[in-house]
Amino acid sequence: MTIQRNFRKKRTGLVISTKMNKTIVVLETKRVNHPRYGKSVIKYKKYMVHDEKNVSNKGDNVIIMETRPLSKYKRWRLIKKI
Repeated sequence: MTIQRNFRKKRTGLVISTKMNKTIVVLETKRVNHPRYGKSVIKYKKYMVHDEKNVSNKGDNVIIMETRPLSKYKRWRLIKKI
């Protein structure tokens, strides 16, 4: 019998900090239209990401996946570097 996992969200972003051990900070940028004026606006979101082997460096593009809470702020883990 196989266990089916729920759908996990995936995001792509830029590594902006690697100062913590096994943790990186990833910045996701999205371009969305303003609801009233229709002008294109850039939105930013930062994620604390678990990097088990400390493989990523500042400036890398990475793919992250949602996971269970690992600490107070970490709810994402590193999948791969692009």
